Amino acid sequence: MSVINLCNVSKCYQTGSTTVKALNSINLSIELGERVAIVGASGSGKSTLLNILGLLDRPTEGEYFLSGKEVAHLNDDEQSTMRNREIGFVFQSFFLLPRLDALQNVMLPLVYRDTPKEEAKERAMVMLDKLNIAHLSHHKPNQMSGGQQQRVALARALIGNPEVILADEPTGALDSQTSQEVMNLFIKLHEDHSKTVIIVTHDMDIARQCPRIVKVQDGKIISDIVE
Repeated sequence: MSVINLCNVSKCYQTGSTTVKALNSINLSIELGERVAIVGASGSGKSTLLNILGLLDRPTEGEYFLSGKEVAHLNDDEQSTMRNREIGFVFQSFFLLPRLDALQNVMLPLVYRDTPKEEAKERAMVMLDKLNIAHLSHHKPNQMSGGQQQRVALARALIGNPEVILADEPTGALDSQTSQEVMNLFIKLHEDHSKTVIIVTHDMDIARQCPRIVKVQDGKIISDIVE
């Protein structure tokens, strides 16, 4: 079953009198429970592709089906609701709110769903415990290492039980040892919970740990290899 299906998706940007085609007739299908790396050089279109997959941007042309629903043409509120329920994001820069502690950061997606506070707190503590960072629940981001912050970000991504985890250069700000520890978490998440994990990366050592590698160049998919 395809959880993601892009059909002839293109994305154009206007810069002055010049039209730049960041994506050019992309067709991509990702099955439920796959672990996929999307790779490409800077300017290849992989970040634009990630933004469209994550409902952070809209294609200029084409259709995007997420969990069987065409989502490219939903209005902003409908896309926001779909994004909050179906997708968990993990970013290179973590994007934890600095004034909130780990527990409060992880609770945020549930707060946006109007989950009762005590239930959200309990579920967030369970998630922190699963990632072995429950002892950091009252630490703020500046009191944690990069690897610890990325674990908190992963806990936040998982708390709403999304179908898809989108990770944008999730190890880019980490040293090699911590990068591998974080990658091991993604692998375990995929294997234990059958989550669909999509990792956008320029690091081929990270990409090669995914059973499928999609390479983007000049706005097109130039290879799609499954081991």
